[in-house]
Amino acid sequence: MTHAKPRTVEDDIRELSPWFHNLHLPDGTETAPDHFLGDFPSFKWREISGCIPEDLTGWSALDIGCNAGFYSFELARRGARVLGIDCDSHYLDQANWAAARYGLCDLVEFRQMQVYDLSRVKGKFDLVLFMGVFYHLRYPMLALDIVAQKTAGMMLFQTITMPGREVAGQHDFWINEREALLDGGWPKMAFIEERFAGDPTNWWIANHAGIEAMLRSAGLKVAGHPGDEIYLCNPDPEHPSCMTTWNRPEYLSATNAGE
Repeated sequence: MTHAKPRTVEDDIRELSPWFHNLHLPDGTETAPDHFLGDFPSFKWREISGCIPEDLTGWSALDIGCNAGFYSFELARRGARVLGIDCDSHYLDQANWAAARYGLCDLVEFRQMQVYDLSRVKGKFDLVLFMGVFYHLRYPMLALDIVAQKTAGMMLFQTITMPGREVAGQHDFWINEREALLDGGWPKMAFIEERFAGDPTNWWIANHAGIEAMLRSAGLKVAGHPGDEIYLCNPDPEHPSCMTTWNRPEYLSATNAGE
């Protein structure tokens, strides 16, 4: 009589592959040790971890595009209650499996959602991670407006950008005075019709000026740049988004969120 071999962590990792997050599990096993980006996203976490409080006890956190949950788990280890959302059930299966391995199921919840669904989620979050998602969105400014209104304390925002850090001053112009739009520091977004880096979900690549302008337009103040293409933001009550004031009807129509 033959006996089945006991199931191992390695068996589960293979069954749940492919992995985009290289998780370092408690027993020392890694889920994607040969990741093409290196030890991802550990090196990104090292860029941002210093601007996040070590003790997040009592904080609510939102991890948008959570994938296999790397950032969600890091925030939960600091005491936050975390909602991780992703549109891909495959990654959420990985995240729920890993949450059990880490013993963090009581602090982390994962839901299959689009970022736009947040317009119908009640309440706000003390900390929001909106990293590696923006350029994948067909409707980016709508998403940013939604996420900004879910941010009560701080947001860490990351996206692919065009080369350069130029920022040009913006003024009003007559309708035939369009040369300023060609200036290097004018806010711009490149639209990807087919694919970029082989990915058909890469739709937009903005320049640095464009990212900062959109964040401000969404009612956020850029407080720092903790890493490459990363923006630390806080709500700016002195400059609220027009989506909360005179342009509120457009937002409500776009989201069908009601009040």
